[in-house]
Amino acid sequence: MAYAALDSLAEDLDMILDHQSCLRCLILSERSLEPCILFQKKQHIERLHENIVFFLYFLGDFAREGHILKARITNAANQAKNLFHNLNSSEPGQLLWTAADRNRETFCHELEKSIAETDLIRQEAMHIKSSRKVHTPSTETGDGVVGLKEVLLEIKSRLCQGSKELRIIPIVGMGGIGKTTLARYAYDDPLSVQHFDIRAWLTISQSYNIETILRTALRSIKDVFDSCVSFWGEDDELLKDNVYRYLKGRRYLIVMDDLWDTNVWDELRRMFPDDLNGSRIIVTTRESKVASYADSLGHPHQMHLMSVDQSWMLLKERVFGCESCPLELEEIGEVIAEKCRGLPLAVVVIAGVLSNNGNQRKDYWENIARNVSKVVYTNDEQFNEILTLSYGFLPSPLRLCFLYMGCFPEDYEINVSKLIKLWLAEGFLASNESQDMEELGYEYLEELVTRSLVLINKIGTDGRIRTVKIHDLLRDLCLRKCEDENFACTINEFSGSFPQGIQNSNRLSVFCNISGNIPSMETSTMHTIILFKHWAFDSWKSFRLLCIFDGLSVPICQTSSSDIYIGELIHLRYLALTCESVRQTIILVSNSLYHLQNLQTLIIKIRAFTRDVVSKFGYVMESFYSDMSEHQEYMEFEFWRMPNLRHLILLDGFLPDPSTKSFKQIYMENLQTLCLIRDFKCSERFLEMLPNLKKLGVIYSYKSTYETGWSQYCLLNLVRLNRLEKLNVYAEPYPTGKGYDLSRNIAFPLALKKLSLSGCRFPWEDMGMIGLLPNLQVLKLKRHACDGPEWETSDGEFCELKVLLIDSTDLVQWTTESCHFPKLEQLTLFECNNLRDIPCEIGEIATLQLIEVDIRNSSVVESAVLIKEEQESCGNELQVGLLRSRRWEKYTSWYYND
Repeated sequence: MAYAALDSLAEDLDMILDHQSCLRCLILSERSLEPCILFQKKQHIERLHENIVFFLYFLGDFAREGHILKARITNAANQAKNLFHNLNSSEPGQLLWTAADRNRETFCHELEKSIAETDLIRQEAMHIKSSRKVHTPSTETGDGVVGLKEVLLEIKSRLCQGSKELRIIPIVGMGGIGKTTLARYAYDDPLSVQHFDIRAWLTISQSYNIETILRTALRSIKDVFDSCVSFWGEDDELLKDNVYRYLKGRRYLIVMDDLWDTNVWDELRRMFPDDLNGSRIIVTTRESKVASYADSLGHPHQMHLMSVDQSWMLLKERVFGCESCPLELEEIGEVIAEKCRGLPLAVVVIAGVLSNNGNQRKDYWENIARNVSKVVYTNDEQFNEILTLSYGFLPSPLRLCFLYMGCFPEDYEINVSKLIKLWLAEGFLASNESQDMEELGYEYLEELVTRSLVLINKIGTDGRIRTVKIHDLLRDLCLRKCEDENFACTINEFSGSFPQGIQNSNRLSVFCNISGNIPSMETSTMHTIILFKHWAFDSWKSFRLLCIFDGLSVPICQTSSSDIYIGELIHLRYLALTCESVRQTIILVSNSLYHLQNLQTLIIKIRAFTRDVVSKFGYVMESFYSDMSEHQEYMEFEFWRMPNLRHLILLDGFLPDPSTKSFKQIYMENLQTLCLIRDFKCSERFLEMLPNLKKLGVIYSYKSTYETGWSQYCLLNLVRLNRLEKLNVYAEPYPTGKGYDLSRNIAFPLALKKLSLSGCRFPWEDMGMIGLLPNLQVLKLKRHACDGPEWETSDGEFCELKVLLIDSTDLVQWTTESCHFPKLEQLTLFECNNLRDIPCEIGEIATLQLIEVDIRNSSVVESAVLIKEEQESCGNELQVGLLRSRRWEKYTSWYYND
């Protein structure tokens, strides 16, 4: 608001001062022609213009400190603009007074009042500038900018060196991370000032005005060319032509700060000539897509959160300046810095609170440490505005997806697969028959990432995002919006108990153990309950509208049928349960599942369960980590009676073969995921029921395969799964001396992109059948997936393979050629204790980026280092990582990650 008022007034004054003919025009009176008062008051108008321009830069450079003056500056600008409001233009160059404004004395008096008021505000602004220990949004130490020293050097190098062609330098990151700070340092650096003939800083923002941007550019050009630059133009196109004309043939630096929309870039791009003289444009944005659009070469600079040490250094500089921090405040100060989670603007706001006189007491700092997020939001309205801008710019579906992040605990690692399943069950994903809904959900997530609202935590071997996190301060924004819009109610360690009116909440998320349960109620509008801790209610009966229940972290402990029967919750679309090993509980849950006709995702595990007999309509659950006792609990579960089921995850469960049952053939066309199924029999009839299955995870016990062999499981029928993209096969190891025949009793579907084998003991010479899979991109061979001392690959194999992991093998000699893995990007070798070396031909693969090896195998480490050195000598980049332990997950996380 303040910037718009200042910029509008500055434009008016620019036009008046820029045209001498205007200042010599005459005013019409009833009695005579008199010299125009604008000409007589030229010096006063120049003084006012100088103050207005000062305020524009002041609010840009001192946004946080200058916030207390923003309202007065806005008011003064509006009052001054009103003085000239009735000054109309009948033709360019001729300004006339209207009859209502002939009172020259009134005009002179009001003009002097405006100058006096702006002079007074400017004095206060100068005091703020002089009292500020450091004058930039970030801070400096003796050796450079805190957290930005190396980055600033890189940006300066891109500005003043390299190609003579016009280059775009995007700076991308979340709000408050320091994009504008970095751009301002580069813009004001003496090297930039000397190197470029013209520099212009254009603040774009969400609610941009093209004419305002163009006139701002012309004002910067006017500073170089004195007063010869014309501000006149009947439309934006003429103003663009003016900008182009004055930039033509000159080396310029343009900063386009806070760019949100590619449309603005399209509007302005043609006014920047490329004269092959080293001109540069810096773009700061929160949107990765905008950055990529502006820079076709694809070299944006991604801003990163500061480390704890950098945050503490910045906090100390802001609070104590050149003085040292008292010893009693060091420890608690580091805690405060850590809780800012690396966001520079949060550190600056907190420092502003701590630096006030009387606030440098240990007890005061301890209180701040307990309430960092609250203090940041309540002490700086601008901080709130900065983060809220990103939220306000989201389209409605993405807004809902972003708010949902507040349903997870602080600093929680959110699994992307689970998150998308929840979004789908909530109805956030717009139905699209031509697109897979899970893929649409992944696109939504990517959009939140590109908008710098969600942070990538882990990337999978296939290059897709595996887990994400949300910055604590953005999560606090989610929680405040959730409360304001009645989106969700969250229960944390500070809640004490369930609040009144909770039954009217749409969603409930419980992060901690608290006293009591959800208050008893006849009916509730609540349709989502997520329990991270604490079994929160006594009965399902009150929650007839429930669509989502996630209690995987909290075992069901009630045993009465009225408490556990869930078949009446017919609206359920997502259900995740952990059952105690109480037979009555298991039976009561299983008996009601088939009534849930709308269910899309079902995840069930039984905690500390024992073995029993398999029922005719049931599957048996068994702990992989148990002692393989002779007792199993089963759950009667006719899953084929649930037509909308998309994801069935049994967490180490037995599934019956429907082909042995007498019922009409059913096609589960929606089922995409079937994971962690024990001793899965791939009968033809069963696989025909699953025409769209994409992900399958199976576990085979050594006892059954040891006694009867692999043929009973009909794994040759896997080729019938024409859409299967991910397959995990885990075989429990045989006793020593017993051989496997799995490789002769399994066939893989051609659509496979990701294959993980564990304990299967394939002979290396049989790996050709896997190598010929035309779409295979990721291959993980874990815990003796293959056996034998030698592996020799052949031409035409592994044509699309990007990732190869070999974990635990007796392999001694590996013979291959670079053309056998033409697209390999990552190679990981762990516990390959007998392997002599990595074939040197592996280093010749043009796409190879990373080799990871077990640090305990010195010969393999040496060969990896040698390959790296040879590639670097040829100008190629190759990373080598040394592993001390497995960083990949156990099979129990397959359904999320693989």
